[in-house]
Amino acid sequence: MTNEDFWQSILNIIHQGYTQNGLSKLEEYAENFISQRLVYKRFSPSEQHGCIEGGTNHVIASILAGAEIEADKLSAPEGSFKREQQCGETQAERIEQWAKKTGCWIDNTDITIPKLLGEEIAQGGEAHVYDNGATLVKVIGLDYFVQPILALDRITLHNAYFPATRMIVLGFGRNKYGMFDIIVEQPFIQGSRMNDNEIAEYAVNLGYKLVNPKNWTFATERIYLSDMHDENVIRSPKGNVFVVDCDIRINTPDLRVGGTQILTNEIEWDASFN
Repeated sequence: MTNEDFWQSILNIIHQGYTQNGLSKLEEYAENFISQRLVYKRFSPSEQHGCIEGGTNHVIASILAGAEIEADKLSAPEGSFKREQQCGETQAERIEQWAKKTGCWIDNTDITIPKLLGEEIAQGGEAHVYDNGATLVKVIGLDYFVQPILALDRITLHNAYFPATRMIVLGFGRNKYGMFDIIVEQPFIQGSRMNDNEIAEYAVNLGYKLVNPKNWTFATERIYLSDMHDENVIRSPKGNVFVVDCDIRINTPDLRVGGTQILTNEIEWDASFN
């Protein structure tokens, strides 16, 4: 199967309304993604493993978000924020239709989740956090990313580079205002906050360069890593460092911190796979 054949198959599944045959085909593609017979060239091999670590829901949603968007859904000028919003809403609608068919959709997340887990224990710029015993459940909006594909990338990259606090995608939903949410589960880490100098030393030791201390931003040519402040980086009682949250992206030139990567949704099949 060629790259073009694969994505046409995904579009057919979407346009046919996620029939039972289409859902089975998506599961088959996800199995090939997880076995890494299907190689997603958007990511390095370790990053594809990070996507896999997010669970099957994460893999399928990432595939659906990566499918081409028809021209009739993109009326805004190319490169405009409005066009980015149109891309984001189309991606969200595709994931929503699939999630409703497969039972991983929650309506009114800001009402339903508290009924299930109790009141939120923390709130960040994009996420509402709930206590789930040994784990936390986070309801993540698209405030920082606009497009679901970029928010899903963030989970993939977090899992690849900070696997001790991996995020598993439980499902999706919309809040009472109709805003799209990704619902994830993550280990609860108990520890103390680190100061900016300690965080900078930790990031530099991982190979990142400090590019903007005002918003805790670090980078390599491949990865943009931001929001690394004292609420998001924790030192355990044993001295281990855990990144529990951050803004992590593929470092493209438009982020203007020395990135060299170009986003692609190209796939290929591993001919050596037995």
